[in-house]
Amino acid sequence: MDSRIPRLRRKLARIPYAPGRSHSFGEERHEFRLGPRLAEDRANAFEAEHDVELPQPYRDFLTNVGGSGASPYYGLIPLEDCALFTMNPKASGTGPRGFSRAYRPTRDGHLFLHVIEPGCSDLVLIGVTGPLTGRMLIGNADGFWGPNVSSAPDFLAWYERWLDHMAAGMDNRALQLTSPRLHAHPHRYRLAPKL
Repeated sequence: MDSRIPRLRRKLARIPYAPGRSHSFGEERHEFRLGPRLAEDRANAFEAEHDVELPQPYRDFLTNVGGSGASPYYGLIPLEDCALFTMNPKASGTGPRGFSRAYRPTRDGHLFLHVIEPGCSDLVLIGVTGPLTGRMLIGNADGFWGPNVSSAPDFLAWYERWLDHMAAGMDNRALQLTSPRLHAHPHRYRLAPKL
């Protein structure tokens, strides 16, 4: 188990009670609660069925912290409901790149797993093959806006950034956090740039 796991558990437990914390889009759905931990055999079965290996930090979270619930946006999707996507090729003269579902197990190309529900056609993905393996991306399936690859090196660092920014009462467009100041007076302030 990753040594960051106990620290993440403590931070998550304190967030709902933190004075001056940020508002996290979708928190009313998950209410900062996690679903049951994922059994190792279920993680193994998913990997075998889809011919992928889950990035270890993400797998550690699912099996040692919680298999669904509290996360940015509407919450962490249970693994059995996660879907694989590929990034659409960039065509010259077109807009940002979108994503398409990968319906059969394949190691061809770069695969991304949809792990968090942001709503509409937006996607929060983790790379499972290719050079972005283990990295978090936020994008739009239809290519309405381009993919944003997080600077966090893995899922646990990305999740902890969400918790830290929330506890500090920060604005963060990429994680859909609104500071108490902006949440109380949204018409008076502009959001800070993406982090």
